[in-house]
Order: sequence, then structure tokens, then C-alpha cells
Amino acid sequence: MRVSEFWTAVADEFGEPYGQVLVNDQVLGSVGSVTAAQALSRGVPARQVWTALCDAMDVPSERRYGVGQREPKNQ
Repeated sequence: MRVSEFWTAVADEFGEPYGQVLVNDQVLGSVGSVTAAQALSRGVPARQVWTALCDAMDVPSERRYGVGQREPKNQ
């Protein structure tokens, strides 16, 4: 997952304003107890950050790839 795909998936799943809030405010323990924005800026892969955000927000697995996104080859 590219960072641009991460942002598309955030917007698709959570909506524009709420998605931005989550990325900047929701602390994700599985990526170092930082926010998604901080994790991305520290070089954590976008797919790992997306998965951590989905886990934190209880997003069902069938909705974790965003509209028009392909499922990863290796999960």
C-alpha cells in the first residue's frame, strides 16, 4: 500500500473530516504507541499503519481495502 492509497482508504472508510481527526489523534499501540500520522512520518509502512488503524476502530476485514483498492497478495 502506498501512502496515497492509505489516504484514499481513510477517506473511503471514515470520511474526510473524521478520517483526518483519527489519523492525527488516535494512538495506535501496535505501531509504537503513536498516531497514524506520526507512524507514517517515522517510516512505518502504510499497510501496517492502515491495519493498526482498522484494528483500533474495529473495521471489518471486508472493508479494510478501500473502494477500488486491491487486496494485498500476502496478508
